[in-house]
Amino acid sequence: MTRSMELSMDRKRILIVEDSPTMRQLLVFALRRLKDVDIIEANDGMDGLRKVSSDHFDLALIDINMPVMDGLKLISLIRGEDNLSSIPIVVITTEGAKEDRERALSLGANEYLTKPIQANHVLKVVKGLMKSESKA
Repeated sequence: MTRSMELSMDRKRILIVEDSPTMRQLLVFALRRLKDVDIIEANDGMDGLRKVSSDHFDLALIDINMPVMDGLKLISLIRGEDNLSSIPIVVITTEGAKEDRERALSLGANEYLTKPIQANHVLKVVKGLMKSESKA
């Protein structure tokens, strides 16, 4: 089997870490428009950490305000692990303040989107990050 055939058969795995079931549903609905994507959901930062530590993901969408462990702590833990540090991370949050954005990006988030989100914008960001990831 050629390398390109292997790549085309590879499914991308996206982790959504979001405590709001409604928001998770909205993100899943948007991401299902992508081809060859498996979407895994986590309902808080600890659940997200367990899942990202025990499986391979091509991208993570992480909320900031969550119970148990917030998204910023999760991002710093992911970036602190050598085997996880290259996963593209998109923050999706209600926190629109410049300081919150700068803090998330300084901790290692690749993109910062504020709610309410638009499905087309999320898809554009996710596609762009997964393309740049596959070139790396």
